Amino acid sequence: MFEFSPTRSKWEQIAETVADRVKSGELRPDDKLSEVELTEEFGVDRKTVRKAVAALRADRLVVTRTGMGSFVTHPSERGEQ
Repeated sequence: MFEFSPTRSKWEQIAETVADRVKSGELRPDDKLSEVELTEEFGVDRKTVRKAVAALRADRLVVTRTGMGSFVTHPSERGEQ
């Protein structure tokens, strides 16, 4: 299980971990982020995962499509090349 630092909120640490996965290529453009899988992986409730996904969306690393879920954006959508 993921080891959280007690000095920062869990949602921030989850967002940072997922962002690192996107930037490293472990998560690729159009990969779907499953709230259920993230909840299980990090051992947190869905509300915490949703807050992390909202932060990723604000950083343009993911896009959420109503009724479909959240997906990793393409580098061009993030302003990267």
